[in-house]
Amino acid sequence: MTTVARVVLDSPLPQLDRLFDYRVPAELEDDCVPGVRVKVPLRTGARMSDAYVVEVVSEGDWPGELSPVEQVVSPVPVLAPEIWTLARAVADRAAGVASDVLRLAVPTRQVRAEKAWLARDTSWSPPTVEPTPVTGYAEGVLEALLADHGRAAVDAVPHPVDLGTADDPVWVPGWAATLAQAASHVVAREQSAVLAVPDFRDVTDLERALLAVLPPERVVRFDAKQTNGQRAKALLQARTHAVVAIGNRTAAFAPASELGLVAMWDDGDASFVEPRAPYVHTRDVALVRTAQSGAALLFVAHARSTDVQRLVELHWLQELAPYRVPTPKVIPTAQQAGAEGFAAQARIPSTAWRAAREASQHGPVLVQVANPGFGTGLVCADCGERAHCRVCGGPLGSPHRNATPQCRFCGALAVGFRCPTCGGGRLKPVGQGAQRTADELGRAFPGTRIVVADGSRPLDEVPARPAVVVATRGAEPSVPGGYACVLLLDGERLLAREGLRVQEDVLRFWTNAAAKGAPGAEVYLVGVGGKLATAMALWRLDGPAHDELVDRRALHFPPAVRVATLTGTDEAVTAAVEALGDAVVGAVLGPVPVPDDPVPGTVRAIVRFAYAHGAEVAATLKAEVIRRSSTRRVLPGGNRRRAAPTLRVRLDDAEPFTEV
Repeated sequence: MTTVARVVLDSPLPQLDRLFDYRVPAELEDDCVPGVRVKVPLRTGARMSDAYVVEVVSEGDWPGELSPVEQVVSPVPVLAPEIWTLARAVADRAAGVASDVLRLAVPTRQVRAEKAWLARDTSWSPPTVEPTPVTGYAEGVLEALLADHGRAAVDAVPHPVDLGTADDPVWVPGWAATLAQAASHVVAREQSAVLAVPDFRDVTDLERALLAVLPPERVVRFDAKQTNGQRAKALLQARTHAVVAIGNRTAAFAPASELGLVAMWDDGDASFVEPRAPYVHTRDVALVRTAQSGAALLFVAHARSTDVQRLVELHWLQELAPYRVPTPKVIPTAQQAGAEGFAAQARIPSTAWRAAREASQHGPVLVQVANPGFGTGLVCADCGERAHCRVCGGPLGSPHRNATPQCRFCGALAVGFRCPTCGGGRLKPVGQGAQRTADELGRAFPGTRIVVADGSRPLDEVPARPAVVVATRGAEPSVPGGYACVLLLDGERLLAREGLRVQEDVLRFWTNAAAKGAPGAEVYLVGVGGKLATAMALWRLDGPAHDELVDRRALHFPPAVRVATLTGTDEAVTAAVEALGDAVVGAVLGPVPVPDDPVPGTVRAIVRFAYAHGAEVAATLKAEVIRRSSTRRVLPGGNRRRAAPTLRVRLDDAEPFTEV
């Protein structure tokens, strides 16, 4: 009887995105099991390809002679069956290649980690776990949802929570406490949990919360800061026993044969979009994995995304809000214009100024600004013309006072700058970045410690003592117990950006910063009025998401519909659109030229389609990509080789809508 290994090749070529059958030699049968890495011949024995064994069967589908597996690279099964099923489904949904997804799920081989895993004490078992009650919500509601494998959009507790004791306090954000407490219920049943968060600050907060309610052996971290060796160790540990896997995008692919919970914090964050093919969003990975495993699903946020709002309005997700929890005291300063006159138009109105000054006497004050650096831009001091980079044409900026001007796009230094309009050589800053704001506050708050936190100066936490913390959006450090006062500046500048998700992004920035305040702390929203300011003041944050979704439905914009971006030659894009036929919703946008593409003549079309046609559209577009990738042509000079791809496909891409 012939033993056959069905393998997936580690290749990005779409025409190789299927399982291949190989004969397993007798000497390799013991080690050639599902999940191991192997080397197999491709076309000819001289060319070897890396692959993963997906399954081993007694007979294959191919009636002819099969090529043999050349080598079992390692006897350690690194590709869990459920992760292969997930990768296949995610790739099919995105019209992508499964091996591209597997690169996110499985790190490169690390011999030391594999040897340690093989030598482990198999009789050891981790400490048992007692579930921790979930605080902040109606008694038993969240616990019952987890037990029933339910799905919910959870409004986060909007203030820090102490998970420690009176002698040893452990302050964490409210959302982190909720996820940690929920995970403890799942692990107590000897099931695993997967918790995905946007960036390293959130990973740190969540890990601290988990270690307050779980033993360290039950927490496994997956994030971009890890080395390949650490990732490999975490992957193997997650396969051994029930754990809580935490991290950013890669955590969604952590192995767990008994999965009890999949949860995401702040799913609207752009960090969840994978920048490489097949460009999947972690939210979609979570939805697919939940459908396959039957695990409970939680989307936790202060201001939910329109994607989650759509699922709520379809009654696919239930809503869960905190119960009798104090909400931030948000004060929109635009509504105080009648009382303050022109003083309300200042960057920091007098009421906010007085509140910050008083709060800074006994605790830290958070000041959120839109941009890092000293000024948001530079202009010619003589004629006022905006200064641009001589290398790439990008805007010039200044990281701090008296610094050499630097391009915000390419980083080139503008030494000896001369204005092309008037020839002047002097530049002056316009706008106020984090550093310039800190300088001004330092003069206004003499004797008070001023702290700047941004992308170049990341801070996880500042102590709970008097200080003024100036932070860019998303870079706000935590404070034990919360900030004494929060100022949200530059709101109009943030809302003035062009893009499909500007409003929901800005609302996330504001609410996440406001939730870092202590219970009862005042939060001043400066210079913004209208529905968003009212929603913030009332802390009714589902309204803006609903209104935005209504507008998207009328315009046939995502997430009301799904979209596919087709890029390539005019002939290839047109043929792909025609192949879709009746699956297209409304008019196709384009094709239009792509001026910045390095290939001349490249065009782009945007196809909108209903969710019900998702599988059909993805399969059709992938077939078009395969058909065009498999052709050959004679290139100039008589060389016959595979042509460059003439069609590129990206599903659920919001980038083309950034300038609507």
